[in-house]
Amino acid sequence: MLPKALVSVIDALGMLPGVGQKTAERYAYYLFRANPKVAEEISAALSSLHSGVKSCPVTFALIDADEEVSPLYSDPTRDKSTVLVVEEPLDIYAIEATRGFKGVYHVLGGAISPIDGITPDQLHIRELVERLDADDVSEVIIATNPSVEGESTALLLEKVLHEKKPELKLTRLARGLPLGVDLTYADQITLSAALENRTKL
Repeated sequence: MLPKALVSVIDALGMLPGVGQKTAERYAYYLFRANPKVAEEISAALSSLHSGVKSCPVTFALIDADEEVSPLYSDPTRDKSTVLVVEEPLDIYAIEATRGFKGVYHVLGGAISPIDGITPDQLHIRELVERLDADDVSEVIIATNPSVEGESTALLLEKVLHEKKPELKLTRLARGLPLGVDLTYADQITLSAALENRTKL
């Protein structure tokens, strides 16, 4: 029988997505054998997670608890007339890493998924519509994930935004086949996007 304290850590780590029983055991044993400071630092970081992070009331990006709005929104050098829409807060950092986007963001908080019980009214679509006039938005870039749920969400956004502001420029991130992928292993959504976004040689 394993010590109760170790079992508790294994059970706790096993709650994380993608962490199975064996992985949880390996992590727990590592933490036990490592310098106690490692476990203390992890514990301290976790204990301040919910009190130190909140959602931006405008963009729904993750921000420090003492900030009013996202720095990417309040930054005067950012173009508020161009809004890039993503599903989750962490998607923003993938875009920012390219250093090629100078507009602002809007996080939906997921994608439409009836199977998972996620309906349109649970997403931040209404707040996005409200921003169109508030920030005099001229372009919305839809950057939902290339999945069935992401495509369904993108189609709904197109419909809702066009009804609200017909003159609004709506664009989507170009999609296609990444380098090194064999056609045999490409999914239907990726292949369809590659055909639709084909370029002239």
